[in-house]
Amino acid sequence: MSQSYTLFRAEVVAVRQLTPHLRRFTLAGPDLARCVSGGFDQRIKLFFPLPGQTEPVVPDGEDWYAEYRAMPLDERAFMRTYTIRYLRPEVGELDVDIVLHGDTGPGSTWAGAARPGDRVAVLGPNAGHTPILGYEFKPPEDTDWLLLAGDDTALPAICAILEAQPAGREVLAFAEVGSAAEMLPVESAADVRMTWLCRGGRSGLLREAVRRTEFPDGKPYVWIAGESSAVTDLRRYLVNEREIEKELIYFAGYWLLGSALE
Repeated sequence: MSQSYTLFRAEVVAVRQLTPHLRRFTLAGPDLARCVSGGFDQRIKLFFPLPGQTEPVVPDGEDWYAEYRAMPLDERAFMRTYTIRYLRPEVGELDVDIVLHGDTGPGSTWAGAARPGDRVAVLGPNAGHTPILGYEFKPPEDTDWLLLAGDDTALPAICAILEAQPAGREVLAFAEVGSAAEMLPVESAADVRMTWLCRGGRSGLLREAVRRTEFPDGKPYVWIAGESSAVTDLRRYLVNEREIEKELIYFAGYWLLGSALE
């Protein structure tokens, strides 16, 4: 395992239903006192036990990923990537929000059934080592306004970024969700124009909504994440038609339609 990232053992201590399809899990354990977050969209990996296991089987060496891939499929834990929503190392706790979409993948399947006492492992940044990796929201100091856009899977990061923005910062935020019931209250001291988009079986909503929007003057910084093809399409539009410099756009495919990403 690399020095900057460490496997932390944890268990579920609380479960909270935020919306019909978004559930928050509070994970706790003494190991998490050594976990640290470098940014508002800090990524971690969660390891879930296989059916019949009470605790995930995970690697314990220096090169964790090579060891993980070498494990027998009927032994190694399921692994998925998520965003830290809140981290409280002083009490050894972190919160992670997981989208529920039925038994269509190991993360959603686990989240649909998990209860307090269930065990997981967390691969996250180790406070004792630098650099801290796995976060990408890094606007230049001379940024005048922000554009945030994403689907349900990007909501934890979008909400965390918005909560951290100072008064007077202008932000255009777009969130695509399944229905109006999935809309979350957003707290921010910034001047936020929040646009919620309900899919209703449609696609391409983010690009279309951004296309209809008049941008503020000044230098932007863009953060977009979600389904890979939709994110790529939006980035292409922003570069080619809105002429935003590529260096001012962070984009990430959190998942790919028809595929399972770890």
